[in-house]
Amino acid sequence: MRRIKLVLISPKGPLYRHRGGIWKKSLRYQPLTLTTLAAYIPPELPIDVQLIDEGIADVPADLQADLVGLTVITGTAVRAYELADSFRKRGIKVVLGGPHVTLIPEDAQPHADAIVVGYAEDTWPELLRDFCASRMQSRYNQSPNLDIGGRPFPRRDLLPSEHFLTNNVFEATRGCVHSCEFCVVPAAWGKKPFHKPVAEVVADITQHGARKLIFIDLNLVAHRGYALELFRALIPLKLQWYGLATVLLADDPELLELCGRSGCRGLLMGLESISPSNLRQTNKSFNSPENYGRVVQRLHEHGIALQGCFVFGLDEDEPDVFLKTAEFAVQAHIDLPRFAVVTPFPNTALFKRLDAEGRILTKNWELYDAQHVVFQPSKMAVEQLQSGVEAAWKHAYSYSSIARRIRHSPAPWPVKLGTNLGYRFYAHNLSRFYNCDWIIGRAPSLRPRSVRAA
Repeated sequence: MRRIKLVLISPKGPLYRHRGGIWKKSLRYQPLTLTTLAAYIPPELPIDVQLIDEGIADVPADLQADLVGLTVITGTAVRAYELADSFRKRGIKVVLGGPHVTLIPEDAQPHADAIVVGYAEDTWPELLRDFCASRMQSRYNQSPNLDIGGRPFPRRDLLPSEHFLTNNVFEATRGCVHSCEFCVVPAAWGKKPFHKPVAEVVADITQHGARKLIFIDLNLVAHRGYALELFRALIPLKLQWYGLATVLLADDPELLELCGRSGCRGLLMGLESISPSNLRQTNKSFNSPENYGRVVQRLHEHGIALQGCFVFGLDEDEPDVFLKTAEFAVQAHIDLPRFAVVTPFPNTALFKRLDAEGRILTKNWELYDAQHVVFQPSKMAVEQLQSGVEAAWKHAYSYSSIARRIRHSPAPWPVKLGTNLGYRFYAHNLSRFYNCDWIIGRAPSLRPRSVRAA
């Protein structure tokens, strides 16, 4: 059998791209999707694989391949379809998968010879075997008996590590047990959690030689028993690690103490809003703004810095919410506040509600990047929401606000100063990439009124 050339591509988005993005150099960690798919290629198949991440490299115009696979998030769907259509015109077979394809497969199917819906641990090897046997199907659905354990380690060597902040990226769990209205997870994959055996997670970290690492799990503490076992197993490794969790961790002294002892030095948490009514409407009422300061304090007591994420545009948000939230983040001593436009990703509960209310303004997926406004807000104009996000960033990352926050942070000075200055640069370059220009030409009531951030 002749050798098959397979190329796996992660299409570019507006923030991290090889040319023309906000950052001149990619500040991402190395993504796991492509390296994991490469590891799942059945060893008996005559396949040579190449990985291309458009955040660090261009896709050659004359790319030669028998099969191209693209992983698609909603914000990169337009670019993915553009690439897919061009490849297919040249006779190259194309497979599309990823969160966007899982959320809205009917959108992706016309651009592909095959789509993969859901997690691909079992279906990706099946697809490749079918392709080599000239019987590839048009759609592969996630196995109903999926188990993410017992799998090969990602082929991190196939992407150049020097072009990323780190390639020490790991996954222990998958999924989330909550049903936040705006979240893609329950819409795409349901609420069933998946766990890798702790011994396999430790073995992957050990074989890779990682000492400082990132867990990309959406909620590492969702299953308390598993998290306790994982944290205990990490303690002897003497690591420094960063990950994602919910505020519920701060209410569990035993779990939080073990988290700190295991080497956790920073967590991202979705705080979302300082409005309890917003949190109730979005099914995230386990968040309590009055307790956010206590969450920060308890994390700091265990040497853990907080990256606290807020979204704007929820139904109770009014034009004064931006500076109120930014000042709240400063007063609460959140190490790294982040702000985004709430985005109704396709087929999420939020999208369905706003669509039924006639409030979705565009289905140009390229704008679904958590920074553009793609729906009509309830209590403000589109351009007020767009410019207000920028105002929040600039307030939280003014020099005086940075000084007020970072003196409380447990992070080393080079880290907390460098990250805050990096976000300050981001805050002052947002308007170059995220704006309301797409609205011009629509109905007059939707045109920008030159509202700018202070």
